[in-house]
Amino acid sequence: MIFSEGRRGFRAYTTKHLDELLGRGGLDEQARLRVRAVATVLPFRTNAYVVDELIDWSSIPDDPIYRLVFPQEDMLPEADVSRLAALLRDGAPAARVQEAAREVRMRLNPHPAGQLELNVPRVDGESVQGLQHKYPETVLFFPKQGQTCHAYCTYCFRWAQFIGEPDLKMASDDIGNLVEYVKAHPEVTSILFTGGDPMIMSEAVLRRYIEPLLGLEQLESIRIGTKSLAYWPDRFVGDPDSDATLKLFAEVVASGKSLAFMAHFSHPRELEPDVVQKAVERILESGATIRTQAPLIRSINDRPDVWAHMWRRQTAMGMIPYYMFVERDTGPQDYFAVPLADAHRVFRDAYAQVSGLCRTVRGPSMSATPGKVCVDGVTEVAGQRVFVLHFIQARDPELVGRPFFAHYDPDAVWLSDLRPAFADRFPFETAGAPGPLST
Repeated sequence: MIFSEGRRGFRAYTTKHLDELLGRGGLDEQARLRVRAVATVLPFRTNAYVVDELIDWSSIPDDPIYRLVFPQEDMLPEADVSRLAALLRDGAPAARVQEAAREVRMRLNPHPAGQLELNVPRVDGESVQGLQHKYPETVLFFPKQGQTCHAYCTYCFRWAQFIGEPDLKMASDDIGNLVEYVKAHPEVTSILFTGGDPMIMSEAVLRRYIEPLLGLEQLESIRIGTKSLAYWPDRFVGDPDSDATLKLFAEVVASGKSLAFMAHFSHPRELEPDVVQKAVERILESGATIRTQAPLIRSINDRPDVWAHMWRRQTAMGMIPYYMFVERDTGPQDYFAVPLADAHRVFRDAYAQVSGLCRTVRGPSMSATPGKVCVDGVTEVAGQRVFVLHFIQARDPELVGRPFFAHYDPDAVWLSDLRPAFADRFPFETAGAPGPLST
């Protein structure tokens, strides 16, 4: 079970509240209709904390937090939006609207980097549900009760988890299966709980997943990927379950394992409320560490000063800047994507503004099919302008840390847009088969 929204003071808003919420910003009927049309394709969910504490309604549609959680009509092709809006306006049957919406979704690459097929391990010919094993040392686990969030980000590369398509979901409630898989793979030293958002679960449910892992000597760390500090920080402060949750965190640390809280902060405003500072303090007091990450998102955080401010503030609060990601090749990528050359410029200029304590951050990094590819810069080699890249992580560990080159392309936004320089192929195109996925 996830927590009871009424009992804990958490109020969720979904598509049935969308028209009412949009009215707060003064959008006219036609504009609201077109936003609702986009929401038939992309998932929408937010909550009272985000709506009342983080969004500046006098500044919409340009307010960055509003753009983070509310669909925008230009996130999809105009023809698709107009078609869906006409169906809604004419009162078309729900099944017809959903059929039209599904057609659009299937063109949006709902599972980038082969995450539904390539990264799911197989044992005796059968796929192990709810697990991904892309890198030898790390297994991702998708708890069934954690497949929603306190609020959905419009840029989320896992948007397909939230649209009610069973064939696109990754989830499991079989913790025994996870334990046995880890035991069978001694190279695995870290488990990452992800979703959705695992922190949507109550402490009792979260404990059922985490406690069986504490006896696995090979495990060095447990990670929790979450945006709860940004979208529902009261989960760790005033929530009736907060003390028990923090006790569970302390038990993980006491067992000799590192507990890493992988916190998603996309904009400095998410760090401003006092309750966020208090939540961070309580998590750190449990012995857990907090590492911060987010994608670079056009129109929301695509300026160096925004990132420099975030990294300084996060460091001052006791958190560790970790990753700047490149927006994934899925969903409304055309709306959010920043060209790789510009992404590196933003990263470099932000990096130059901060002290060494903030320079734990890495990026801009693409989580692509062969691994996490970092754009190190643009330079000239042998008379050619090129991108310099390297793998932070790779399906083939032999590729990690080895620089390679691609022809400079000012419009490239993803690895697939690049062409190899000084070679016929990229290194990963000739590398051997990835070990952990073939078992």
